[in-house]
This record gives sequence, structure tokens and C-alpha cells, in this order.
Amino acid sequence: MATTHPELLAAYFTISGDVYPFQDNEVSPFRFEHRVEAAARAGYTGIGLVHQDLMATKDRLGYAEMNRIMADHGIKHIEFEFLADWYKTGEAQRASDKMRQELFEAADALNARAVKVAPGLGEDEQEADVPRMVDCFGELAVEAARYNTALTLEIMPFSNVRSVGRARQIVEGAAQRNGGLLIDIWHLARAGIEYHEIGEIDPVYIGGVELDDADRYPIEPLWMDTIHRRRLPGDGVLDVPAFIKAVQSTGFDGPWGVEILSESHRKLPLEDMAQRSFETSAAQF
Repeated sequence: MATTHPELLAAYFTISGDVYPFQDNEVSPFRFEHRVEAAARAGYTGIGLVHQDLMATKDRLGYAEMNRIMADHGIKHIEFEFLADWYKTGEAQRASDKMRQELFEAADALNARAVKVAPGLGEDEQEADVPRMVDCFGELAVEAARYNTALTLEIMPFSNVRSVGRARQIVEGAAQRNGGLLIDIWHLARAGIEYHEIGEIDPVYIGGVELDDADRYPIEPLWMDTIHRRRLPGDGVLDVPAFIKAVQSTGFDGPWGVEILSESHRKLPLEDMAQRSFETSAAQF
């Protein structure tokens, strides 16, 4: 397929079907091989997986077969999500450590480009223990390098990393080239971050970018808006081409993630989810 745009990666929830983040069961009702085929037919060259679905697919198919399926369909990029509580202590840390080990082993087996890292969801930015987050993120990145993968810490408006300044403190303080930031247009817009602020980030630390769109007025709480009301690029009020240009000015060359979390989109047939999200995203370039 001839393309006039950078490579696009279908983030997990874009083509996972009727599941959404942090519900009890995040495993897609669509088989991995069918999602890969639908993504490739639409034009994607990358996909994403969440931890639950990754483990379920590994148990059913094994990593060797997953690699074969992706290679057969020209899928070159894969990424995982969503590692939380990496800077916590006690039981939260133990659960995070278990997930971390499983994600890193899978990253090594599947040649994953990155593991998405969650900030402190529902936590106040002003109360964050920044020195600890810097130390833990650095240690996490060093370990990720041993598994030949990278980390992308996501800026989110309902977390303790909701500004470019705070995000830079963590990744620049950790100073690991495989430990960067994930920049999603939805989160930047809802956090009130201007696109020109992207230029303040050292390009070395831009690890990933995601496209989507939003309504002018969010529903509350904001968490419900992000998991149920995102729009396809061009269907909302965000200036997606301006965002793309701001990112491109840093030298970032993809792959570009497409993350659509929408109560209407997730109920579409698999091929429609893939095709519509790809076409609307590609049209923004």
C-alpha cells in the first residue's frame, strides 16, 4: 500500500472491541490474529497490547506464533501498556514488579518498541515525591534496556504528571535515553498544555506520540471523558494537524500511535474500527 504519511500504530483500545481501561477484564473479544490482520489490512504497521490481553494471548499462542503472525502481516512495531505503581512501596510495588517482569520478558520475546508507564493516576502533581520518581524511573529504564525495550511515561491531566515541566523533571532527571515521554494530543489539550510547549522537550525524550480528538466540553469526571468519549481525528475540535506539525518540528518520525477510547467506536465491527481510525488519522498529515 502506497502511503504519504508516517507509519501508524493502532493502540490496544483502538481495535480491542468492547473493553476499556481498568475494567476487571481487559482481554479483547477479538483474537490476536484477527486484530493483526484487520490492522494490517487498514494500513497500520504497528499494534499495541495491554498486559491482560498480552498474557492471555501468550498462553494461547506463545510468543513464537505471535511473532509469526505479525511478520506475515507486515506488523513491525508492537508496544505494551500500562505499568502503574512503579514508584510505590508495599503491596502496590509487589504487584507492579510482577507486571513489570512479565512485560519486560514479553518485550524481549516480541521485540517491543516500548512499554507505556502510568503516572500517579488521581494524585496531585504538587504532592508528588519527584526525587523518588526520578530514581525509580531511571532504575526502571536501566532494567528495560536489558530487555531491549524503552519506556514512555504518559502526561495525564488527572495525575501527578500533568505538565511538561513535571514530565521533564522526571525523564531528564533519570537521564536514560530509553526512558522518554508519551505525548497524547487528548491529554495535552485537557491539561491545557499549548502545542508550542512540545518544543521545550529534548527530542531525545520524546518516546511516543498518540493521535485522537475530543469534544469541546468534557464530561465529568474527566476520567470518564478519556475512556468513553474520545473522537476520531478530525471528528472533534482539536487542531490535530497543528499538533502533528509541533511534534514533527522536534524531528520525531514515528511510528505514530492512534488511541481511540470511545463507547461508540468500540462497538463497531473489528474491520470498521481499524479502517475508520486509520483513514481519519492518516488524513491529518
